Amino acid sequence: MTTSISSLLNSAATTATKAATTVANKSGLGSLGATDFLKLMTTQLQQQDPTSPVDNSQMLAQMAQFSSLSGITEMGATLKDISSKLDAVLAQQTAAKTTAATTGATAATTPSA
Repeated sequence: MTTSISSLLNSAATTATKAATTVANKSGLGSLGATDFLKLMTTQLQQQDPTSPVDNSQMLAQMAQFSSLSGITEMGATLKDISSKLDAVLAQQTAAKTTAATTGATAATTPSA
């Protein structure tokens, strides 16, 4: 059952990362980060026409899109981290079971004195 959880987490992490990458690639801004976004937004506000400022709903939509992309990327990284930790736990459990099985088989074949 634990293996299926690990594979589900791997799948979810991959899906989240692909979604974030797809959104970033479609926008052509795949290499830009939070700092770049804030610089662009600040420049946009400074350069806008004072008689016709950017609509608040447009500005909020831009911030929401960036926030969503950032959250998806962060979630993908978190899921990958959880998945790798689960893989390590599974490896330790498998090693412990193998050691216990080997030790038990040796003890069963050793004659008592």
